[in-house]
Amino acid sequence: MLGEASHPPLVLVHGFAAGSGHWRRNAAALAAAGWRVFALDLLGFGASSQPSLWLDNRLWARQLQAFLEQVVQAPAVLVGHSLGGLVVLSCAVFFPAWVRAVVAAPLPDPALVAGPGAWSRRPGWRRLRRWLVILLCRLLPLELLVPLIAHSPLLDLGIQSAYAAPVIGDQQLHHLIAQPARRPGAVRALRSMSIAMALRPRAATAPALLGRLRQPMLLLWGRRDQLVPLRVATEVRRLRGDLPIELLDHCGHCPHDEQSEAFNAVLVNWLAQFCGAAT
Repeated sequence: MLGEASHPPLVLVHGFAAGSGHWRRNAAALAAAGWRVFALDLLGFGASSQPSLWLDNRLWARQLQAFLEQVVQAPAVLVGHSLGGLVVLSCAVFFPAWVRAVVAAPLPDPALVAGPGAWSRRPGWRRLRRWLVILLCRLLPLELLVPLIAHSPLLDLGIQSAYAAPVIGDQQLHHLIAQPARRPGAVRALRSMSIAMALRPRAATAPALLGRLRQPMLLLWGRRDQLVPLRVATEVRRLRGDLPIELLDHCGHCPHDEQSEAFNAVLVNWLAQFCGAAT
């Protein structure tokens, strides 16, 4: 935790394959701006446990709510990067009393660009799809693929795909991503979350969650994001035209890390407007 105990709380939630350390360029600046800043590692990531539970945004939302209740002990502003953006949105919808406002930077969900048709809601198709997803995830040789990627230059290439500026050679960033991927439970957790995220009910997808959200929400997007491109932001605006979207130049999928000063400034200004000035 950073910041004074009397300051309003703000919780940072990392994205896929990352951990709380990915907020390395944000936490101190937000604390200096008058917030009491927390960060946590979602189950399956960072230094958290890597269980074979049904890991999806509903479970992570429950984990976040428990963190708010037991550690923060007050409703808070939630800021999420990528998968963390979906998690903070889920927490705001499922546990609204604990969330003052949410920020997603950006908001990923395949359902935003490939919503299910009426045919996919037929019971027979749902059962078949369930078995196909489970079979595919069981057959994938993750025990070979994950260690291969985690111990080879392929990992650096994967990290680079999330950034517009060169980051190969950033040892701190490499360690942040590589260490959890090299732990014994990484394959188990990845397989569990792959199945669970693919088989979520519609009520747990971003389109449905956006329709139920009542708290203020800000979307932040890198203009050069290749992993969750701007067309996804366009779809979010189609669903919720009232949500502000701030586009950050010269950065990709990780605007909070790549253009941290601009990110922090936009975030602090928006928070002052919608949540009151931090004091």
